[in-house]
Amino acid sequence: MIRTKFSDLLGIEHPIALGGMGGGFTRPGMVAAVSEAGGFGALSCNGLSPDEIHDAAAKMRSHTEKPYALNFLLFLTDDECFTAALKEKPAAIALAWPRPEQDLKSFIDRSHEAGCKVTLMAGTVPAPERGVEAGADVIIAQGTEGGGHVGWMASMVLTPMIVDAVSPVPVLSAGGIADGRGLAAALALGADGALLGTRFIASDESPIHENFKQAIVDSDGHDTVLTEITDLAAGVVWPGAMSRVKRNRLVERWIGREWDLRRDQAQAFARIQAARKEGDVEETPLSYGQDAGLIHDILPAGEIVRRIAEEAETILTKKISSLVA
Repeated sequence: MIRTKFSDLLGIEHPIALGGMGGGFTRPGMVAAVSEAGGFGALSCNGLSPDEIHDAAAKMRSHTEKPYALNFLLFLTDDECFTAALKEKPAAIALAWPRPEQDLKSFIDRSHEAGCKVTLMAGTVPAPERGVEAGADVIIAQGTEGGGHVGWMASMVLTPMIVDAVSPVPVLSAGGIADGRGLAAALALGADGALLGTRFIASDESPIHENFKQAIVDSDGHDTVLTEITDLAAGVVWPGAMSRVKRNRLVERWIGREWDLRRDQAQAFARIQAARKEGDVEETPLSYGQDAGLIHDILPAGEIVRRIAEEAETILTKKISSLVA
């Protein structure tokens, strides 16, 4: 078994975390399956009402007694919903994407007062330094290889930079990790575990349309692009982020015509919502990372956790040790 500061801090078996993906990519059953298998599940709370947060927490507790996190995109966070999440007393509150002017410390202090640890996702070195100063317990170094909203630096470089900057605070590496090799590599870079998104989107418990899961399996990892088109269509401005999505017909239509998309935003978004319901992979923004090229099957989320842990342990105990004379 692989034990790290992160797994000891949260009381989990494997240093493998589910990204708290927004946009309907996480659901209570998926989160509970990851936690029950020994990983650390996280549920996105943005867009949920206080009652929905309570109901989701109750569903997760009905499936597992193991730790999980409730996730918030700070620039979109409603105080009433944040208060509702704290009342559920999850093992951790997972924070990401604060605006520069937001009082990060107040969110962290309130979480600690409720008995919750705090994780903070960051794509640059200054951001986690700010988070640690405010009291964050775990930093997630998010590389640009990941799906959805990311920064510009790759995890291979970003992870050790953040480890050096915030030590001894535990760090998770995120972006481009889909198997035990990625977890072993993250640990070799000085991280205390890995956070995965795309790999869990292609799981049985994932709530997205089966066509979208199959698109990940079919991907060779070379078919994504960083763009603002999906955010322009949704009418949401993220603070300092681009979105990595499948380069499909929707994206191709608007590249170089962003000004036109701003004008036709309402109609474009309505068409996207209809296409999402139909499972149309060409007319819907589909967030996934470059690690899609490493994903070849759709598995139960618990099996994904166990398989990654076993692969990483084998690499660390056998392959890597055999290289040292």
